Amino acid sequence: MSEADFDAIGLLQDASRRALYAYVVAQGHEVSRNEAAEAVGLQRTLAAFHLDRLASAGLLDVAYRRLTERTGPGAGRPAKLYRRPVVERALSLPPRDYAGAASVFAEAIERSGLEATLYDVARERGASAGQALAASAGERGARHADTGDLQRDLAERGYEPYQDGTRVRLRNCPFHAVAQEFPVVACGMNLALLDGLLAGAGLAQTHAARLDPQAGACCVVISLK
Repeated sequence: MSEADFDAIGLLQDASRRALYAYVVAQGHEVSRNEAAEAVGLQRTLAAFHLDRLASAGLLDVAYRRLTERTGPGAGRPAKLYRRPVVERALSLPPRDYAGAASVFAEAIERSGLEATLYDVARERGASAGQALAASAGERGARHADTGDLQRDLAERGYEPYQDGTRVRLRNCPFHAVAQEFPVVACGMNLALLDGLLAGAGLAQTHAARLDPQAGACCVVISLK
């Protein structure tokens, strides 16, 4: 990791910047300064300062677009908007190359034709996690895990779930780097993992995981049956 990466991640030690960053990356759209400021309870000028610091460090991407359909004189300047960055950042002390190792494993699996074994293991791992989720729901007196439990668990795993009608979509793919290079291996593993999670949590009768690749999002969607 470069010194610039350390400096960028160091910016998130500030609570206001951290709140703004978390809000922007959790949205499925570009965010204006006004929206971000209102969402985290900051004055617009202060929010703009922090957002620009985050953008300068590469933690947010910037776009310019008019927020109204007015054109010509009097339409005003395009608004400065912020969105989740394309480039990923990770911190490890000392440096560890887990993504590199995952890429090697994925290529070995693909060459060996062992995808079925990988999916079986992923489904078993997912089922174990789902059973823990169901047990947690039982401890608070619920008869079984529900969609709310599922979304909280997925959020903790880095998927950034959100409700889209009757579907739970996943804004982030925790395996993005490997999925870009080996989509069949990574996306198949991801699907098996979430399929096992639903089964272990007792949600397989009402929910189904299926592949639904969309740009800038996880390849799996969870829908009601």
